[in-house]
Amino acid sequence: MITLGLNACFHDPAAALMRDGQLIAAAEEERFTRIKHGKRPLPFTAWELPWHAVDYCLAEAGITLAEVDHVAYSFNPQLFIDDRARDGGLRLPLEPSAEDKGDWESPWDPLFASYVSCAPRLLVDGVPHHLRARFAGVRHEQAPYEWHFVAHHLCHQASAFLASPFERCAVMTLDGRGERSTTTYGRYHDERYSTLGEVLMPHSLGLLYEAVTAHLGFLHSSDEYKVMALAALGTPRYAGLLREHLRTGEQGQYELTPLDMERAFGPARGPGGRLDERQLDLAASLQDLLEETVLQLARWLREASGERYLAMAGGVALNCVMNARLRDSGLFDAVWVQPAAGDAGTALGAALWVDARERQLEDGADSSLDRLASTLASASAPVYPLAPRRWQMEHVYYGPGFEDQEIEALLQWARLDYEPLDDIAERTAELLAANRVVGWFQGRMEFGPRALGARSILASPIDPAMQARLNELKDREDFRPVAPAVPLEDFAEWFEPAPLEDKGSPFMLFIHRLQPGRRERIPSACHTDQTARVQTVSSEGHPLLHRLLKAFERHSGVPVLINTSFNVRGQPIVCTPRHALEAFFSTPLDALVIGRFLLIKPELQQLAQAGSRQP
Repeated sequence: MITLGLNACFHDPAAALMRDGQLIAAAEEERFTRIKHGKRPLPFTAWELPWHAVDYCLAEAGITLAEVDHVAYSFNPQLFIDDRARDGGLRLPLEPSAEDKGDWESPWDPLFASYVSCAPRLLVDGVPHHLRARFAGVRHEQAPYEWHFVAHHLCHQASAFLASPFERCAVMTLDGRGERSTTTYGRYHDERYSTLGEVLMPHSLGLLYEAVTAHLGFLHSSDEYKVMALAALGTPRYAGLLREHLRTGEQGQYELTPLDMERAFGPARGPGGRLDERQLDLAASLQDLLEETVLQLARWLREASGERYLAMAGGVALNCVMNARLRDSGLFDAVWVQPAAGDAGTALGAALWVDARERQLEDGADSSLDRLASTLASASAPVYPLAPRRWQMEHVYYGPGFEDQEIEALLQWARLDYEPLDDIAERTAELLAANRVVGWFQGRMEFGPRALGARSILASPIDPAMQARLNELKDREDFRPVAPAVPLEDFAEWFEPAPLEDKGSPFMLFIHRLQPGRRERIPSACHTDQTARVQTVSSEGHPLLHRLLKAFERHSGVPVLINTSFNVRGQPIVCTPRHALEAFFSTPLDALVIGRFLLIKPELQQLAQAGSRQP
């Protein structure tokens, strides 16, 4: 059974493909189109589907769309429309912004709902001409697959508990919004999923964080991670004021009241404007309120679920500072966060959910049960039987990969000088120990927002100026930290692990404090507050990166490297060898290790040759 999962309605469109319970491929549309986040979350972009990501997933599986059994879309338009349709239809105004919004939250909502409802047709009718080969032979009127609209937050939840290492757990998802839900709770145990509650629009921690992000001059639904980094530079003097507008209640509920930010915090900062103390303190206050609120919600969920472990997803779950505070609270024995926790991960969640439900039904389940749970809003708190899991998310390398022959053919076609490497780790370690900044392109690329050693920029953390150098190279704000990668076996010697964190932190989703005396050794690897968003690397999970870290240790005495995403400002992480070459030659990167080939900037080659000629 082949199941294709899609996310498309808001931002970060993505596709994931499963075969009989195993994930074959997963990728985000932005990696192919080079438009960051794929598109802006606007009603009139809802028609755009992740055709390039679908094409890649089908190619990775060696199939066409006609061979897919189920297509799962991570939004249910009927839940969004609710009872606002009249006589079985929607009225689409010619000029929505000039119309009264009526029963809708926005006058554009009918157009949005119509686009999402038309997704089954758009998948085959809207595919770009150059991708049609793998979509050929399919007509939406007689599609060979069954189409499933799956509730957005149910997809977030499934992406967490069906991918986690836990056999049973509580589940919490937090994001901006789904159809109506903004926060949801559930429980997974004995191959069954049960809903425990939800918070509905307009009350949303994610939308609050988005609103402050925009007030601080950053792009909402995109730059929230910058606000999280900024928070470490301020003091939470506005936390009390923010708290007046957020009230937590029973059963995991909370309510937000309207807040005039300009009146409360002064004029909004313009994009690229100077950051002052007031804005730093607002970021710190928002972060403080978020952590405090999520702890209260988690405390209720621990009691309501009776579970010792927690799986999380949703865009808010990418806040690694919040995650660490929840982990350290002791409310749960362990916390696992979906690496693609944002909306891209709902493509995976949709595929996981439909795969698990359909396999369970094929195995002789009670046919009187709904074939698909479409809502989390049922007062009866339904319980859904699921097929046994056959997969869990131990790594994120489910994107495109390229063979050395393909890479070398491109280098030769472009008439570039390159050096084939017999020992990739050793040669790269020599460059890094010489304080060179290296683009690193290896294997299949990552699914999710973090570069985890497949499409990375690597550098030594020993030079105190390296953080500023990397921010300048990537044209990033100077307050932005960079993250360290460390071998799993060396983790506890350099950073403070959490209790029961014996498997480390492989996805860069939690912060850790440095062990005493270690900051001086790796000053560029930690943030202003002396924490770091660590990636632990095992010899099984990423053998080549692990060998590189150990080789760098032999050269420098330090088994830690800075690992930041291989991209430049405003662009997605590089996906193909061509993207890597474009980034390499348009930035001050010193070297590029792409597959088993090394490229070095000409001026550095000249320096190396001059050095070798000296007596």
